[in-house]
Amino acid sequence: MSPTSAYFASHLRHEICVRNHEYARAHKLAHVESYGAVPVIVYQPDGERHGNFLDETYAAILSNPEWRKRLDKIHAQARSSLPKTGYRWKELDSGNSSDALLMNVFCYPGVLQNERMVSLLGVEGDARATFGFKARVPLSSGRCDRTEVDLKLGSLLIEAKLTESDFQTRDAEVVRGYRDFKRVFETKALPAAEGKFLSYQLIRNVLAADANQCSFCVLLDQRRPDLMEQWYAVMRCVRAGDLRVRCKVLTWQELCVVLPELLCEFLDAKYGIGAPGQQPAIVFNGKELGPEDPTLGG
Repeated sequence: MSPTSAYFASHLRHEICVRNHEYARAHKLAHVESYGAVPVIVYQPDGERHGNFLDETYAAILSNPEWRKRLDKIHAQARSSLPKTGYRWKELDSGNSSDALLMNVFCYPGVLQNERMVSLLGVEGDARATFGFKARVPLSSGRCDRTEVDLKLGSLLIEAKLTESDFQTRDAEVVRGYRDFKRVFETKALPAAEGKFLSYQLIRNVLAADANQCSFCVLLDQRRPDLMEQWYAVMRCVRAGDLRVRCKVLTWQELCVVLPELLCEFLDAKYGIGAPGQQPAIVFNGKELGPEDPTLGG
């Protein structure tokens, strides 16, 4: 991870932790704080409610057996970083979870039938949402990669990011083990360091889009210019023009332009995410939240 990525990731992580702390307190939501200098807010399900989701979204998730399975993924750091309450903490309980943000948006009732959303993403009007899609990217060995893609929406694969530090790294030999790696990429131009390829998740997902004849989109926060730079560093190495055209990047903020008002209010309060050029209702000054300063415009 570069110093630049560390800075932007840390700053956004801090802001979202502060926002979730205030959101959980204001709405009297069941939650705990993780251990550490900047505590992450982790929500505990409470009957038909879950503080990490809008009520409408959570009800839709519970009513869909495939979506509901995503709620069961165990939090990998729970034993060392979270208080013991008798409840087994899950990954999507975390207020910093990009997967929870993804489901808040795409499981919200009516979003997938919204013509403006469909047009923005470039998907079919009847696109079905599959979270944790097994893309089965071919390996040179004849086997397939078993890693999941965050979301398959019709013929579009989506990778979601929020406070993650980067797109991960992987040993060069592992990456070269993908069957179509040399055909798809200008391999010598890909970002690499110390025997590892950087932005491994982007490389893998572009290969997944190629293998499945899909498009690929990365969803980022506009407060993460470091991740945007990493995206372009990989995209300029894609050989085929038709595949490069099928790969794009959007920000959560750009999605807000076509999302329902109630969902936008939720994203604003909990994540500080609003439409481009729009000041959050409650601003973050780097340390705490406060009312919007009229001198800032917006």
